[in-house]
Amino acid sequence: MKYGKIIIDKKELETLKHLFSNSHNKNDKTYRLSFEKLIDELKEAKVLDSAKIPEDIVRFNSIVTIKTAFDKERTYQIVTPEKSDVANNKISVLAPMGLALFGYAQNDKINWQFPTGISTIEIISVKN
Repeated sequence: MKYGKIIIDKKELETLKHLFSNSHNKNDKTYRLSFEKLIDELKEAKVLDSAKIPEDIVRFNSIVTIKTAFDKERTYQIVTPEKSDVANNKISVLAPMGLALFGYAQNDKINWQFPTGISTIEIISVKN
């Protein structure tokens, strides 16, 4: 992990907490595991003012190019649930992929639980 722990904006942390508390996916096992993992990571996260967040951190509205364990590159924009549009590569921060990427940095490799099992993701680039 590039910065030793995930990094998150103070205001975005509050938004995430609000989204978590209102999520309807908490009963799904994969989503619940992803929620729990991110919540554990948030306990140790560096919480900073927006101006101090490094440019290569995945946050709301970031455009992220990743490489999966199958060597496929994909680009997604991380958005709030109401803006999610999978057909246009806009994924909700509450989707397992959104939860996996949030707060990580370019070049980080992440092991995360997905519906298909545990997978490794490498963040190739982040545009904010």
